[in-house]
Amino acid sequence: MTRRLTVLFSALEAIVAIAIGVAIPLVPLTLLWAIQFGFAPAYAGFWRAAVDVWLLGHGVDVRFQLDATTAASLGLAGADQPVVVTIALLGFALLTALLGARAGGRIAETGHVLLGSVALVVTAFVVSTGVTLSALHVDARPSIWQGALLPTLTLAVGAGIGLLAALRPALLPAAGALVRAAIGGALRTGAAAVALLLGVSAITVALLVIGHYGQLIRLYEALHTGVVGGLALTLGQLALLPDVVIWAASWFTGSGFALGAGSHVSPLGTAVGPVPAIPLLGAIPTGDLAFGFAGLIVPVVAGFLAGAAARPALDRALADREGSRWPALLATGLGGGVVGGLLMGLLAWAAAGSAGPGRLVQVGPDPLAVGLTSAAEIGVAALIGVATSIRLPGRLARGMRGDQ
Repeated sequence: MTRRLTVLFSALEAIVAIAIGVAIPLVPLTLLWAIQFGFAPAYAGFWRAAVDVWLLGHGVDVRFQLDATTAASLGLAGADQPVVVTIALLGFALLTALLGARAGGRIAETGHVLLGSVALVVTAFVVSTGVTLSALHVDARPSIWQGALLPTLTLAVGAGIGLLAALRPALLPAAGALVRAAIGGALRTGAAAVALLLGVSAITVALLVIGHYGQLIRLYEALHTGVVGGLALTLGQLALLPDVVIWAASWFTGSGFALGAGSHVSPLGTAVGPVPAIPLLGAIPTGDLAFGFAGLIVPVVAGFLAGAAARPALDRALADREGSRWPALLATGLGGGVVGGLLMGLLAWAAAGSAGPGRLVQVGPDPLAVGLTSAAEIGVAALIGVATSIRLPGRLARGMRGDQ
């Protein structure tokens, strides 16, 4: 592919990724404008709302000023004052990263990796800036610099992952030295442990939604949203779903999470006040669980399995090395804890923030607490898993190592 075609192709990938993200909230809002409001209001307001939702999905801070009637209906202290919403609807960021990974893999095939990557990032920055500027309004004003930078950064990170995956055979040598083996083992161990923890958390959230299905339906009915409004609400909750999964993972670590200032949901105790009228939150248990402390074993088991899965690759890397392997084993196990703690801390940071006025200024987990507890639980368990050299079933071990 020629250089000019590479630039055009990469720019188109960035435009498509942003267009898909904005279209997800824009389509139901357009239907709402047409069906429920009969094309009467100005369409610009619905466009700005869609852009605001998309920007919130990438962690962009948006300052809202509610009108007096809406503020009074919420019944929350401070609702009549400007409110900055900082919590991210991570479903949009996840979609952007996945589209970026696809774009990165395709750019790697063009043969002009640097040129294509620059074109992708520059185009994303320009389009994101333009989209953000189009949504500025006195009632809802997103941060301009965050709106330009954060979606671009999310797409760039995804593209980087796609490039590394496509170019891995050319970048990584067949065998590594002691330090390389230990670092690689720590990265694989920490990432695998977090993946297992998130997987269990996702299954738990799904079971809670199924178990509280009746409660969720009653909350939908109480909101009187109508068909189109219900569709928009459902899409918004799907965007919030990754956050809820991260909250569940934080719960398993023992750190828990908050649903408002002064509240706390954890295996060791639960204290929840009024919860926002979002049907998905109706699936969250608000009382103490008799055997909730048993959930603390999940990150420990995840760390142990990740460490055990990393041991065979470490043995192969050190097969020709004489002397003790304990330094590499210690670095792999404890390093895996550090990596797992950093990943969980970053995820908790992304899934926490302000969700509205009053007590809703504090929603989600404490990133520092989640990171420290995850590092300790995963690190100790991973060290035991690496040291015991237990052989996992072949398919499970290959999956955790990322082998094909």
